[in-house]
Amino acid sequence: MSKKISTGLCINRLNAGKEKLAVCKLLCEAGYYKDANNRAYYSIFNSIRAILSTVPIDFKRHKDVIAYFNQNFVKTEIFPKELGHRISLANAVREDSDYLDSYMINKKETEEQIETAKDVSKYAEEYIRKWLKEHTDLSDNEIDKQIIK
Repeated sequence: MSKKISTGLCINRLNAGKEKLAVCKLLCEAGYYKDANNRAYYSIFNSIRAILSTVPIDFKRHKDVIAYFNQNFVKTEIFPKELGHRISLANAVREDSDYLDSYMINKKETEEQIETAKDVSKYAEEYIRKWLKEHTDLSDNEIDKQIIK
């Protein structure tokens, strides 16, 4: 990946994560908790991939994306250690929501997954804004125009 590709890619992935975060909130409000968990996890996943595109590196398997992120960003304390645990829980909840017919989840548990997605999105945006300032000629105003609210 070139720096130019990586810049556009990290913004696109960050925005994809933010869109999924908005959708998971709507799904939760409508009572679709399993689907909300799925979208919360994919918000997290896209946010992590946005961060990894600054390296730049990517993986085909979800577990490899999460493992690399934990090893290189959580273990090194670029991001809080508890965030790694919450991401792992979100992945487990998403898998159970998607694949176990007997899995039951309530609004409170889903809201916890949404909070994790919000936190990951916030940390990712802060990290990417800082990275863009250090590695591109984009002004704050130009960055603001490209990152959705």
